[in-house]
Amino acid sequence: MLYAALKAVHFLSVIVWLGGMFFALFCLRPGAAHLPPPERVPLMQAVLQRFFSIVLWVALVTVLSGGLMVGRVASTTQATGGPFNMPLEWTVMAGLGVLMVAIFGHIRFALFKRVQRASAARDWPAAGAALKSIRDWVAVNLTIGVVIVVVVIAGTMT
Repeated sequence: MLYAALKAVHFLSVIVWLGGMFFALFCLRPGAAHLPPPERVPLMQAVLQRFFSIVLWVALVTVLSGGLMVGRVASTTQATGGPFNMPLEWTVMAGLGVLMVAIFGHIRFALFKRVQRASAARDWPAAGAALKSIRDWVAVNLTIGVVIVVVVIAGTMT
């Protein structure tokens, strides 16, 4: 029962994170593109501020629930006398998941700070450049997230 709850929380947190990145890239950014920079930048800043606050928690929940699930399976396997060999797809998921968290950290604590500073200074070209960097890194993170989902699904089908 605990494992099922952890798995549900893990999947839901991944869905929120990946869905948010998809929304930002393919809906929000194109929808706001027609606005002039003095309107677009504050809108993007406000939306990203909310989203990044959510992702901070979601990333923590994803890592913790994933780690707890692996630990639970490992301890159960060892308790029955068997060796625990983490499946390849779990190893890929964990490694790429840590990379996603690191990329998010760069986005949130470096690139987004540039947006905030440029916006406060009303330096729209600098804010736009920082938002482009965020968009590029979010695209990388979304791609990694999709790769993780595909690897895990493919691994469970064998």
